[in-house]
Amino acid sequence: MLKTFDIVLIGVMTAMATVTYTIKHRAELKLEEVHRLESEIKLEKDTIELLKADWALVVQPNRLERLVNNYSNELKLQPTLSTAIVQPSELPMLRSQLPPETVADAKDAVEPGKAKAGSAKPHASAGAASKNGDTTDAEIRKAIADVAAAPAPRPVAKAPSLLKRKKQEVDNIATGSVDE
Repeated sequence: MLKTFDIVLIGVMTAMATVTYTIKHRAELKLEEVHRLESEIKLEKDTIELLKADWALVVQPNRLERLVNNYSNELKLQPTLSTAIVQPSELPMLRSQLPPETVADAKDAVEPGKAKAGSAKPHASAGAASKNGDTTDAEIRKAIADVAAAPAPRPVAKAPSLLKRKKQEVDNIATGSVDE
């Protein structure tokens, strides 16, 4: 009986050792994942700090004034008049706030946005849309044509690595020697 009991105890000890090792291995994997996530968080925080420094550089009033002066002929910027600012009450209604269309007769019913065949007047919703400030099909087509006819943007020259350039800009900000 003593031999059987010893064998059972050895089996239980082996099973416990296996369970202990498995738990230890899982804990180590979780710890590695925590370290990886912490390093990613640190990288994101560093990136955010770098972007904040870049934003501070970009929105400096002296720099903006110099850019406006340099490109005033191309941009043709004008000061905004206080009367040009729209109040929320002056904005047109949203489509969701428009009253629903009413159809007087089933034979007069047409699909929204299309006129009846042989009819000289456009559908009532098209007229209502332009009165409420919404764009019509003709305006959309014109806008698409304008975008298609616009010149292509100028290619951007390759710059040194972003991190190296941003660190230099941060150093320039810290020392007060900001260059364009």
